[in-house]
Amino acid sequence: MQNVTPAVPVSAGGGPERPPPGELLRRLRQRHTTDPITHIERVPPRAGIAVPWPHWAPEELRAAYARRGVTTPWRHQVEAAEIAYDRRHVVVATGTASGKSLAYQLPALATLLADPRATVLYLAPTKALAADQLRAVATLEIEGVRPSCYDGDTPRAEREWIRRHSRFVLTNPDMLHHGILPGHAQWSGFLRRLAYVVVDECHVYRGVFGSHVAHVLRRLRRQCARYRPATGDPGPTFVLASATSGDPAAAAGRLTGLPVTAVTEDTSPRAGVTFALWEPPLLPPDPAAIPAPRPAPASRAAPADSAAGGPPPAGRSLAGRSLAGSGAHGSTPARSASGDPTPAGSPSGGPVHEAADLTQVRRSALRETADLLADTVASGVRTLAFVRSRRGAEVVATSTRRSLDEAVPGLGDRVAAYRGGYLREERRELERALLHGDLLGLASTNALELGVDLIGLDAVLICGYPGTRASLWQQAGRAGRSGQEALAVLIARDDPLDTYLVHHPEAVFGAPVEATVLDPANTYVLGPQLACAAAEAPLTDADLALFGDGAKETVAALVEAGALRQRPTGWYWRHRERPQVDLRGDGGAPVCVVEAATGRLLGTVDGGSAHFLLHSGAVYLHQGVSYVVDSLDLDDGCALVHPEEPDWSTHARDVTSLSVVSVRSYVDAGPVGLFLGEVDVTSQVVSYQRRRIATGEVIDTRPLDLPARELRTVAVWFTLSPESLAAAGVDPADVPGGLHAAEHAAIGLLPLVATCDRWDIGGLSTAVHPDTEAPTVFVYDGHPGGAGFAERAYGMASSWLRATRDAIAECGCEHGCPSCVQSPKCGNGNNPLSKPDAVTVLNVVLANLPE
Repeated sequence: MQNVTPAVPVSAGGGPERPPPGELLRRLRQRHTTDPITHIERVPPRAGIAVPWPHWAPEELRAAYARRGVTTPWRHQVEAAEIAYDRRHVVVATGTASGKSLAYQLPALATLLADPRATVLYLAPTKALAADQLRAVATLEIEGVRPSCYDGDTPRAEREWIRRHSRFVLTNPDMLHHGILPGHAQWSGFLRRLAYVVVDECHVYRGVFGSHVAHVLRRLRRQCARYRPATGDPGPTFVLASATSGDPAAAAGRLTGLPVTAVTEDTSPRAGVTFALWEPPLLPPDPAAIPAPRPAPASRAAPADSAAGGPPPAGRSLAGRSLAGSGAHGSTPARSASGDPTPAGSPSGGPVHEAADLTQVRRSALRETADLLADTVASGVRTLAFVRSRRGAEVVATSTRRSLDEAVPGLGDRVAAYRGGYLREERRELERALLHGDLLGLASTNALELGVDLIGLDAVLICGYPGTRASLWQQAGRAGRSGQEALAVLIARDDPLDTYLVHHPEAVFGAPVEATVLDPANTYVLGPQLACAAAEAPLTDADLALFGDGAKETVAALVEAGALRQRPTGWYWRHRERPQVDLRGDGGAPVCVVEAATGRLLGTVDGGSAHFLLHSGAVYLHQGVSYVVDSLDLDDGCALVHPEEPDWSTHARDVTSLSVVSVRSYVDAGPVGLFLGEVDVTSQVVSYQRRRIATGEVIDTRPLDLPARELRTVAVWFTLSPESLAAAGVDPADVPGGLHAAEHAAIGLLPLVATCDRWDIGGLSTAVHPDTEAPTVFVYDGHPGGAGFAERAYGMASSWLRATRDAIAECGCEHGCPSCVQSPKCGNGNNPLSKPDAVTVLNVVLANLPE
């Protein structure tokens, strides 16, 4: 990382008095000779609408809130609380810092005071949020409630006490799934008296994770019904809290399987926010990087077992139509981690010029964020920087500390990183330091996006678009919670989506917030969840209605597979061990990171990321300390590391093949076909690059020997006839580059129309795919069984691909750059890529595809 002296002077005491947002933004933009700000949006302040306490709120509870400074509630808080106290299910979907906590605390605590036997279960998606809510409830000091956290960090000695005595248990869906429901007999008293289930930040439960949580909640409802007297008791009331989202009532209904009323009008006061869109400057081109022409690799032939038994035909009006339900298979060229295919070479045999590599690139968003964080901390501004990845958060924090210590020795100690994978003690200490003002700056993953009450933050830096407008506003809303004017800055990464957004502010500020997408009927989710339910208690016909569409057919499939046994009294789990089901789709159990010399546990990495982050030779960062991985044992779930400060970083590369299994739906658009269907994807991490930290120069590429991983999922793809491309002026030699560039940009722009980010999806392009027998671009969900993203892309294909075409065409580069068609994770060096041919390819698709 380049060390940069902060742009404003600092004092040894930690900086001058906090400047207002406008002045702070003026100072930040002075760093560059060209203005990096593409747009400034002013969100005006708003006055609140207070109303009296509901008549049923006990005086003891009102007094407890008054001690915390809450003398009267806001109207939306009371509206949601009234619905919940009336024992109707409700979701309150209002902005960040609007007081959603009181909306569910009020009816829940009032009920606990009125009924000394009643209990409440609170679910948060992160441990940090649950710990924050525990502090909030505990400080009310309501006698007899005994709030307690019950999660993976809870010592076993405390768990029995919590089961017996706590009346307000705070946990997460993972612990409910792995601990509480399997041991439901030990929780029978708690479940029998359960009055409320609070589902906080419910907009997070989307895709595969959300679909799993939907069935965990159904399993919870099932166990509550088993332990309650058969007197028509409707079971616990669900109270959900969500960020502002599209159609929250429908999303909450899908999540719980119950009718839910939505409260959406935000009547809380809000400080004004200055929101800037920031594009890092272009770096000067490096003349030494100009490559010489190289011979073209041999053209890749289609497999001999293609659909026609030999070379595929030149193209068809609807390529691949005969695949519907056929279960045809084939293989495709290898690709990189982002779904980028290996180059097919130049069919004409001419030289391949890596023209895209000559293009100027923008300064790294990580470096820009680190410099801005250093500047804000040096100005005395308490700042939270959101970074997309764990490694990125570590890099930003380390660079910021280094820059600040150069300016004022010791000031760097007031900056830290916060991410998943830390040990419990580290997380709690960081949360305490931030809440008490010991830290002025924090670089965090989205672990701190959700609800944690961070009073006193003045600014938020968002390093890269977080994937949805809901998350963007959640992160921006972390600042200004004390009522003072706040600053939010979105720093664009050098990729198609971020570039599009900072130059199209109407897509950020003028568009509605997305609806939450989840699909409980996904058979890859429903089957494992029904197996878990059967392991808890035999399934009955009445239970199947609770689990919704497809449950009966899925149970039959589990019986046929030998997982369940049907008896007159129901369906029974046949095995001694419980089903192993990962709610978050992270790819298995976490891998422990252990310092080899001392045996000290540093942290954990989810199983799905271990191949990329903990392979032998990988650089692993932990609280600013650099380690190098000695070995990775996937069977034991352990990576051994040693401390080392190399001047290089590591970047894993993988290869992937894809075959079409079936077609669910298609559009015949003459020379263009649009498809939605199931595909099999096989990927394997095969090597990693070492790159100089200072320059990004590739030192070498080293091979790896890791097992392949297979995924059956849902994809959307389009095909074009070779004749249509030729008629549009695309030379056959340029087809691979045009498709490849279009695929990169399409992956980058999909989050614009689907509730996902680019890490949720993969892709592949090829000039002739053996299953479609035509030039094809695939984009697929990166989760087993699909996550609903490909379906959304299929339904919004015209809008999605038009935005993709516009992003490429409007980019100011000549040959293609990371802002339009280059992918940061392309395993083939972003070659071949053809920006003009990508525009032509998309023009052909859009000209034929119906709206």
